[in-house]
Amino acid sequence: MQRAPGTHSPRTGRGAHARRTALGAVGVVLLITGYLTGCSHTADPAPAADKLAKALASGTLSDAQWADEAPPDTAWTEVFDQLDAHPTVSVAKAVRTQNTTAVTFQWDWQLGVPAVTWSYTTSGTLTLVNGHWAARWSPNLLVPSLRPGEHLVVTRTQAPRGRVLGAGGQVLVEPRAVVRIGIDKALLDPDDQEAAARALATALGMDADAYASRVKAAGTKQFVEAIMVRPDDPRYHIHTLAAMDGVALVDDTVPLAPYGDFARPVLGKVDVATAELIDASGGAIVAGDTTGRSGLQRQYDELLRGTPGWDVRAVTSGSDVRRQVFHADPVPGEDLHTTIDQAMQQAAETLLERQEPASAIVAIRPSTGDILAVASGPGSGGFSTATVGQYAPGSTFKIVSALALLRAGYTPDQTVTCPESVTVAGKRFRNVPGYPPSATGSVSFTTAFANSCNTVFVSAADKVTDADLAVAARSLGLDPASGAGFGAFLGSVPDETDATGHAAAMIGQGKVLASPLGMATVMASVAAGTTVTPRIVVDAPPPPSTPTPTVTGPALRPLTNAEVAALRTLMHAVVTDGTAAKVLASVMSDDLLAKTGTAEFDSDGTMVNRTWIVASTGDLAVVAFVEVGDHGATTPGPLLAELLRSFAS
Repeated sequence: MQRAPGTHSPRTGRGAHARRTALGAVGVVLLITGYLTGCSHTADPAPAADKLAKALASGTLSDAQWADEAPPDTAWTEVFDQLDAHPTVSVAKAVRTQNTTAVTFQWDWQLGVPAVTWSYTTSGTLTLVNGHWAARWSPNLLVPSLRPGEHLVVTRTQAPRGRVLGAGGQVLVEPRAVVRIGIDKALLDPDDQEAAARALATALGMDADAYASRVKAAGTKQFVEAIMVRPDDPRYHIHTLAAMDGVALVDDTVPLAPYGDFARPVLGKVDVATAELIDASGGAIVAGDTTGRSGLQRQYDELLRGTPGWDVRAVTSGSDVRRQVFHADPVPGEDLHTTIDQAMQQAAETLLERQEPASAIVAIRPSTGDILAVASGPGSGGFSTATVGQYAPGSTFKIVSALALLRAGYTPDQTVTCPESVTVAGKRFRNVPGYPPSATGSVSFTTAFANSCNTVFVSAADKVTDADLAVAARSLGLDPASGAGFGAFLGSVPDETDATGHAAAMIGQGKVLASPLGMATVMASVAAGTTVTPRIVVDAPPPPSTPTPTVTGPALRPLTNAEVAALRTLMHAVVTDGTAAKVLASVMSDDLLAKTGTAEFDSDGTMVNRTWIVASTGDLAVVAFVEVGDHGATTPGPLLAELLRSFAS
């Protein structure tokens, strides 16, 4: 349990307190009973009772009328110092008997954020002195049965954090054991602390200067954490580290996924709150709290963190006796339900382990839009390549271009011409090296699509507009306003380009951008036969801080059955006679659809390829992406094929 720091203020209640104090204390309910004959013409005790209620609420006791010497305002602050807030106090009842009036005051405190209400009543006495009503001081006016010299000690207990669940209720994130490793300054002479900090940082591969500075700035007896690890993490020899001068180990539990890198860029991190998060929380987070620091853990922190518990006790200075006057148990946070499939996520991350460049695998269930796997490889350096990476999608975007051309009158069996190259506004476009000669010349649109003929799509650029491409992209779920329920980028298609830019857009280059999640959504939309909106969170309202996506661009044009059938014909030919025939032969099925893609970009003066492949079978759509590779079929293709072999039904 944590003791609430004296500087903590439950801020959500403060404005409400002030308003209710002003209104509640004025709105006095005064019941005068037991009048004796002739007393009805004496002063009314109601204004004095009301004035006393206001003074009790504000803490300025000197504002009330007192029969004896007024108590100092410090009598209030010494009792309530740790609450650091003001209550609502109103007159609940007043019973007059000749020259005295017994008054009952209703107190309501709002503790913390979200607010926990502590309500109680106290009793006081008004005495008629020289025709005016005045109060008699007693500590009982502040808290029932409060004794002289007692003050309140307030303890706040953070609620147990909700878990993160995956598909089928699998537990993805729950409290797991950790060890915090750091320098305990109390174990060292001051002259030895910097050397010890540098030695530990060096052993951990950390920035020695930065850690030594943190140790130096900390309190004289403080433990300064360097790293938090799992007890069984093979990368750290915990007992060897513990033997170093000044190093201490602190056992703890923290909400964690099954292993350290499991969907970490998306799920996020939970750790001790930073000063910035505390300041921005409006009192909901205090020093020492464990809170979401990134990803879904941060976005849904309010749902996951629950409501703190409170314990208020009356204590006499110098005494160990603590008399409880209020207690509220913490309310555990709610579980966050996600669509991530633990086995598929782990398999995807394992497949990416040996990829040095940034890479990603995303899997979606087309029938629901559920994101089953959202993996970014180690080459991404902790960045969520899968969900927010922005890359030219290359020939995988020909799915979108093909839809635009189908809407312009093209058919799968239409004859088109696939030359070796074509020039648009002075820029020459070619097919990829190794393009099969058998698929050049006069061929069907299906053959051109299956073999990914660039020149067919570039030559057809004048048949569709930039707006047509944008509409087709949105029909297939490639929407700037993703609606995915978390921080994701799906894609963007320029609404106005020059002739060269438009030609490049037809083959997924130029200014066209997409994330792996975006292209997985395109694949899922073809498989589902309708526009798919991906989702990763189930049955949870969007956090209050999450802005509603602003929908810009063209209105959604739904896919028709004929369009879907034509796209499936084109994409099935990719695996029977086209670029993915070899790599996906082991998972061939009647409903297997695919498209490969490469997108050239300049890397320090050398042209290299971003490589893509998308595929679907049954109720599973998958994309695999490697930022630098050979071709879509040869670099990410085997990764996608392996995932389909393991999980396609």
